[in-house]
Amino acid sequence: MGIKQVRALTTTLPSVTWIPLARAHSERADQMTAGHRARRATGDKHAIEDFLYDYYGTRPSLLRRWHPGVGTGLSPAPDGLAEHAGWKFYMTYEGGVVTLDQDAFMHARAESVRYIHGLLTATASRPVFSGCFGLHEWAMVYRDAEHRHELPLRLGQEGTDQVVEQHSIRCTHFDAFRFFTPEAVGLNRLQPTRATQVDLDQPGCLHAAMDVHKWAQKLGPAVPGALALDCFALAGEIRLLDMQASPYDLTSYGHPPVKIETAEGKAEYVARQRELARRAAGLRSRLIRVCEALLGPEAAAQNREAVAPFNQR
Repeated sequence: MGIKQVRALTTTLPSVTWIPLARAHSERADQMTAGHRARRATGDKHAIEDFLYDYYGTRPSLLRRWHPGVGTGLSPAPDGLAEHAGWKFYMTYEGGVVTLDQDAFMHARAESVRYIHGLLTATASRPVFSGCFGLHEWAMVYRDAEHRHELPLRLGQEGTDQVVEQHSIRCTHFDAFRFFTPEAVGLNRLQPTRATQVDLDQPGCLHAAMDVHKWAQKLGPAVPGALALDCFALAGEIRLLDMQASPYDLTSYGHPPVKIETAEGKAEYVARQRELARRAAGLRSRLIRVCEALLGPEAAAQNREAVAPFNQR
């Protein structure tokens, strides 16, 4: 890309620093995606882990790309410019320092950045609600002979339906609610839509917590590599609990169920849910800072004000 005049950089990393960081990042990413890549080569399916790739559209080749993040420049390596110089949304300063081209990035993705910033800010403002007990997965198979996964229901269809009918369902997340069976839709105390997502997402929701990976991907090269992989790793842990607490029998994967139909199972679910929510809150906060670095102080303040009416709901 062409040479541009220097603008404010928070940090400029020498090659002796950023090259090992980039290499370690790629190695970590490869370890995290090894199982998926092996299964993809053989055509095997995985009811738990495939969600991270199929639903979120995660591409291992992109996940292993290390990015320094907003405001960080990369000094030339002994053999030339950082390879990032040839990547989309990067620019080169005089002296060969390569960094994210914030102007180009915002020209292409400003609307997305504002939305992500507003949603994450509103979500972070709310208290954790831990009374859902993962019943969204049960509502997705309620009174339906066709299931998304080729796994048995550990309580059978009748027993599964009874659990749904014996509980109050309060799912706040549209991207979980939209997969409810038609018979389960009316059982939900809320009727979330895409338009009300900023109004309803709350930090205790497993899907809202998993979505830190989604938003990290949407922000792409603006997100430092370590943060991107931390979001992906946490999403994997959350997905495991999501499925352990589901009606599916995971015996074939070696994972015990979290029996949310029992008092003991509910207690285990809530304890793990709250710990995952705590960790997701830290990642969400870091993503908010990425958005604010892209938006700038004035635009970030305006965006916060725009979502303020949704806060604490």
